[in-house]
Amino acid sequence: MPSPNPLAASMIQAMHNLSDDVSRLRFGSHVAAVYNPLVYARAGAEAYLQRYVQPCRAVLVGMNPGPFGMAQTGVPFGEIASVRDWLGIQVAIGQPEHPHPKRPITGFSCTRSEVSGRRLWGFFRSLYPGPERFFADFHVANYCPLVFMEESGRNLTPDKLPAEERAPLYSACDRHLIRIISLLGPVWVIGVGAFATKRIREVLGERYQYLTLPHPSPASPLANRGWDDLARSALSPLGFVPGC
Repeated sequence: MPSPNPLAASMIQAMHNLSDDVSRLRFGSHVAAVYNPLVYARAGAEAYLQRYVQPCRAVLVGMNPGPFGMAQTGVPFGEIASVRDWLGIQVAIGQPEHPHPKRPITGFSCTRSEVSGRRLWGFFRSLYPGPERFFADFHVANYCPLVFMEESGRNLTPDKLPAEERAPLYSACDRHLIRIISLLGPVWVIGVGAFATKRIREVLGERYQYLTLPHPSPASPLANRGWDDLARSALSPLGFVPGC
């Protein structure tokens, strides 16, 4: 039996603390449903940390879960095929407390692909011989663990919440970000998209080096023209792309 990983235990405890903090928050009627995958998809979130977390050179930080990625698997940018086939994680996933009828959670049976996650994990899969080598360089996290949905089922990003709702949410997420970065000890903290970069700079100050990766969302015309090339251009001058 492998020896316990103290770093993974600390990261899991930090995850539980964050989950408890955000579960106490309440949102107005403009938010039709809130999913917390750290609760109903905890098995996936814990498997990810237990298997892969280690001190790393850089932490990639996204905004919040996508409806067909982390919302289904518990893994950041957790597109089903990437989590199952590259990370080797496939676990039973539960149900959110108040499911939205237009956004069912079917876990690893989900047939929709989270484009952002497919692009992000697919890019690194093309560069690294296996996930173990990737995680020696990187850890992937989200700033906010919650999924917000409007009545229509459309995704509502955290920055679109009213200020009085953003403030306590950001406070909980800021504490968690500080905690995991102190545990992982990176040199670089990399925001995936402008929102994440803004939050990490405001929260962490001048203690780390920062970089922004364009978000791989299909809503971005730039990403749709070739996200791999954008990511390679951003990371290779810093020595993060093997062979470059």
